[in-house]
This record gives sequence, C-alpha cells and structure tokens, in this order.
Amino acid sequence: MATSAPQSKATQDFVPIQEVRDGIITLKDGSLRAILLASSLNFSLKSEDERNAILFQFQDFLNSLDFPVQIAIQSRRLDIRPYIALLEDRYKEQVNDLMKIQTQEYIEFIKNFTENTNIMTKSFFVVVPYTPAILKGESLTKFNFLGKQTQSEKASQKTESFEENRTQIEQRLGVVEQGLVSSGVRVVRLGTEEVIELFYKIFNPGDTEKPIKLS
Repeated sequence: MATSAPQSKATQDFVPIQEVRDGIITLKDGSLRAILLASSLNFSLKSEDERNAILFQFQDFLNSLDFPVQIAIQSRRLDIRPYIALLEDRYKEQVNDLMKIQTQEYIEFIKNFTENTNIMTKSFFVVVPYTPAILKGESLTKFNFLGKQTQSEKASQKTESFEENRTQIEQRLGVVEQGLVSSGVRVVRLGTEEVIELFYKIFNPGDTEKPIKLS
C-alpha cells in the first residue's frame, strides 16, 4: 500500500501577517495592528506623590479606552559585539602607548564582565488593534458589466479600504498616545522598517541585532 509523503508548509504559512504598509500590520483575517514603542519609568527616583499621580493617571487612561490594547515586553540579551568592535577601532587609531594599553585593558574588562554577567535589555510595546466591521447583505465588491473585477479595480478597492481602516486605527493610536504621554511615558510609532525588524527578531530569536531605541 503506497503512502504519500507528508507535505511541508512554508514558514510564511505560520505567520499571520499578510502585509505591512505605512507601519500598519494587516493580518490574514483582515484586521489591523499598529505598534507603539514605549519608554519605561523609574519609580525608585519618584516621590510617593509622583508615583501615586502616575498610577492614577494611568488608571484613568485605561478606564477611558473603549477598545482593547495589548502591552508586550520583550527581553533580550544585550549584544555587546558592536561596542567591542568600536573600541577595537579606537585602539588601532591610538598613537599614545599609554592610551593603547588602557584601551586594551578596558576591552578585556568589558569582555570578561559581559561573559560572566547576563545583561538584558527590555523593550515595551503597546499593540493597538482594529477589526473592520462587515455588514451582512452589503455587497463588498463592485463588478463591471462582465461580472468580474479587473486587476486595477481590485487594487483600487483594496487601497480605498486600507485608507478607511487606517483612519480608524490612527484615531485609536492618537487616544493611546495621549493617554500614555499624560502618564509620563514617551511613545514612538513604529514604521514599516521597525515593524519588520521587530517581527524578524521574534521569529529569529537566535540572531543578535541592535535593539530598537527611542529617538
């Protein structure tokens, strides 16, 4: 009895993302996601009154939302190699013997310290979703007299739909940004390149690359 070989699926089949345009993620189910990179707050440097004010402001912000948000924290080991490479370049440029010795000793210190200490970096993200509503009984497509859409019509309809949905999710982004800023948190919207970099790191955890930073 012959058996068929198991069919392998491409990696893209396991990724729920359809496309990333203008920093906005379109999932395969048609819903949208936008991501904010948020700064952290050091409560140990705040007075008790300041901490209470921040907590109350953040509580008011959450209570004001009429849509869900997701707060994600990404922890990664700090990649010190770019910094070591920079120091080694400085070492080669030194003409003073004493400075060359001190630079070399500093490089060895950094290497030994990072090898024996697990230094982690944390990034904080706020994911804002939007799912377009689909009205039953309403025609979702427009056909020409032959009953079929041309490629240009499909592309035009897709662009119009994306622009309408982007307006909705950007309104939500504005609400979230305003609420976080009022709580003392700095936020930056991730663009297309930053979103792609973020998901590349998620799906390739073994790669060590520079972390995303607030500008």
